[in-house]
Amino acid sequence: MYITLRFIRRLLIIGVLIACLLIITAGFLLRGSLPQYDGEIVVAELSAPVSIDRDTLGSVTFKGQNRADLAMAMGYVHAQERFFEMDLMRRQAAGELAELFGTGLITHDRRVRQFRMRSRAAAVLQQLPTEQLQLLNAYRVGVNQGMQALTANPFPYLLTRTQPAAWRNEDSILVIFAMFFTLNESNIYRELKLSSMRAALPDSVYQFLTIPAGNWDAPLIDEPFALPKLPSISDINLQALDGHLFKDDHPNTEYAPGSNSFAVSGALADGAALVANDMHLTLRVPNIWFRSRLTYPSMTSSDHHDITGLSLPGVPSIVIGSNRHIAWSFTNSHGDFADWIRVTIDEKDHTRYLGATGWKPLNIIQETIHVRAAPDEVLTITETEWGPIMAQDHDKTPLALAWTALHPEAINLKLIELEHAQTAEQAAKIAQLAGMPVQNFIVGDRNGDISWTFAGRIPSRSGNYDPQLPADWSISDTGWNGWLDAEHYPLVNNPASQRLWSANSRAVSGNQLVLLGNGGYDLGARATQIRDSLLARNQFTATDMQAIQLDDRALLLAHWYQLLKTTLEAADDDSLPWVAVMKTALNDWNGYAAADSVSYRAVRTYRYEVMKTVLNGFAAQVRQQDATFKLPRLSQGELIVWQLLERQPQHLLPVPYRNWEELLHLCAQVVAVQLQQNGGIAERSWGEYNTARIRHPLSQKLPAWFAQWLDMPNDPLPGDHNMPRVQSPDFGASQRSIVAPGQEENGYLDMPGGQSGHPLSPYYGSGHANWVSGKPTPFLPGEPERQMKLIPAK
Repeated sequence: MYITLRFIRRLLIIGVLIACLLIITAGFLLRGSLPQYDGEIVVAELSAPVSIDRDTLGSVTFKGQNRADLAMAMGYVHAQERFFEMDLMRRQAAGELAELFGTGLITHDRRVRQFRMRSRAAAVLQQLPTEQLQLLNAYRVGVNQGMQALTANPFPYLLTRTQPAAWRNEDSILVIFAMFFTLNESNIYRELKLSSMRAALPDSVYQFLTIPAGNWDAPLIDEPFALPKLPSISDINLQALDGHLFKDDHPNTEYAPGSNSFAVSGALADGAALVANDMHLTLRVPNIWFRSRLTYPSMTSSDHHDITGLSLPGVPSIVIGSNRHIAWSFTNSHGDFADWIRVTIDEKDHTRYLGATGWKPLNIIQETIHVRAAPDEVLTITETEWGPIMAQDHDKTPLALAWTALHPEAINLKLIELEHAQTAEQAAKIAQLAGMPVQNFIVGDRNGDISWTFAGRIPSRSGNYDPQLPADWSISDTGWNGWLDAEHYPLVNNPASQRLWSANSRAVSGNQLVLLGNGGYDLGARATQIRDSLLARNQFTATDMQAIQLDDRALLLAHWYQLLKTTLEAADDDSLPWVAVMKTALNDWNGYAAADSVSYRAVRTYRYEVMKTVLNGFAAQVRQQDATFKLPRLSQGELIVWQLLERQPQHLLPVPYRNWEELLHLCAQVVAVQLQQNGGIAERSWGEYNTARIRHPLSQKLPAWFAQWLDMPNDPLPGDHNMPRVQSPDFGASQRSIVAPGQEENGYLDMPGGQSGHPLSPYYGSGHANWVSGKPTPFLPGEPERQMKLIPAK
């Protein structure tokens, strides 16, 4: 017995020692992957030293003698702080995630690999100007040397037991492609559903559902528009449809990647224009952006270039910011920059298709998808002169995709030229030729001038076809005819109002709207609220602009609140106890999307229940031909539903409701049941639902105690999608900035998720608390607390 106990004791001691050894080893490896923040590092390819200063947030100031050296230094720092996130972005765009994570990502890779973005990135490099290639070369050298300088691989590779692959020039192009996917992809596939609707619905119904403009729009270039008439009973009668067609699913009516941007001229500020921007994206840890400042001598004068803003790790440029002369910003345009082409296959020879000039052979390509811990998969891709065949139309006709991202000449690094622009007018001309996803571009300069235009290449279409629907491009003179000339881009310089705004809704009208197309514009509630707030003042400071960014007034829900209140008052309190509960829930209504508001959550939930129920009736009509059909995001769903609620046509009432009052009544009951499922309705605040879930990419696969260490706190958040303060659990403002060029000291720049990607870094999660609370963080980096220098070999 004594020998057995002694043996067990020894085993326990050995186990504890092994565990301690493992912990010490893990700690050593984890610390070994920390970025270097001090000292001198030799980088042989540098032409002159570059100093790298970090302030208390980890904001990096790069000081060098030329732009190429700074690109190399950016690569070095990006790699040490963010290489894993850079790796994810290139793999996301190339369809190579399964190689890192295994079979769980194979579906993603199959879909994305059809685009063959790695091959296309190589083609982009072939046509880039020499100076842009030089910057990419320098950046690549910096990235790989930054990785090599780490004692251990970044910690995610330790957790996944994988090895990072060296950075290549085409990987930076893949990072740009990743932004194309983020900003364009949902709009691309939306058009397939529009085609199903067009085939199944009478023209009057289709036009009613796809109206491109509404009463919530706030375009910069406006023209009167007419609302479509309600479809007649001879065109559609929802009451006659079978009940099984009315599936209980939620149409995707909103929530597209977007942003807010607005500016006022110097006459309304302190001499220089004021430019505000908050770009709305999926939120993560660390944040997608990296706080950066670049200073280097001018090649043409005695001045120094001084650029402050946000860089995108993976690319050697500042995406948004200020250069002491101009400040610039972006919002997603939601124009139509992709078309589906109906492809005619030769019935006698399935390897041929009818091209623009006759029969041509299909280009058959095989791509190998490497899968971690599983066999490789070979994917066969079929391409036409217009693009890859990736889908089928409603009648099973093959569809090829034409998309700006698939054309090498639509991608470049011209955005870097904004670093040298002196005026808003110059900046607008640069932006129009930039190779990037097409964005609204708002810029202001230190002279007080402001401009708006589109940044990115826009296809020039020819032929009589609707770009929102698949078309046959084998017909003569149908399709894309190169790129729209810059002089034909919509442009607004110094408007009479001295104000500019953009929030992903329709910015133009008439022929210009036809030129840009409709890729699924936002409703416009945010843009309207921003515009009206700008027009309500005649003088602005950065604090005034920030108040607009943080505006969480629920103006869109005001009439929904009244509708729900009226519906409840018309109900019978005695026989329906839930009615009294709902009335109580509305008592704290103050018109704000406040985190502690129960009424906001109740009214918001009611809006979506009513909209889902009403719009689902039209989906039921389409399901007679396509049983799996779901409505795409309808930009003007709000306008459509309110026309029906106000006019209450019986033939457009979904089954099984007998009248519109019953529909509204039962929707309110559904909401009451939902909100009482986990306790009393008084506990169902907006903040309970709208709680931050800003997570590290790996945390979902890790134990909760470890994931909690990596993720940001679960803070209740005010704000919502249809107001300037866009915030949801994992989507919202990836940054908020306000700056006047030449007065950067008075500007501010907040971002969630932090600067560093390493959990032991002092800059992990830095600044996140300010983003949550709305406390402004200075735009310019503060005094350096850590200083490092990259020096060339002697």
